[in-house]
Amino acid sequence: MLLTHTTTEGERWDQLAWRYYGDPHRYLPIVQANPHVPLTAALPAGLTLAIPLQEPQSSYEDMPPWMR
Repeated sequence: MLLTHTTTEGERWDQLAWRYYGDPHRYLPIVQANPHVPLTAALPAGLTLAIPLQEPQSSYEDMPPWMR
């Protein structure tokens, strides 16, 4: 499932990852879902981007013992 996001002037890939995934380092799925958009430091206003829904990432070690 995909969400759509319309950019505002100066938004960055890492900001989008933080907004939708809670982690600025997880921008790669957004970049890959939008191959038509050049990889630039800042995005122009008015682009419609596809945002793939991601499951939250949690590591095995972060889980309480009864959930492992």
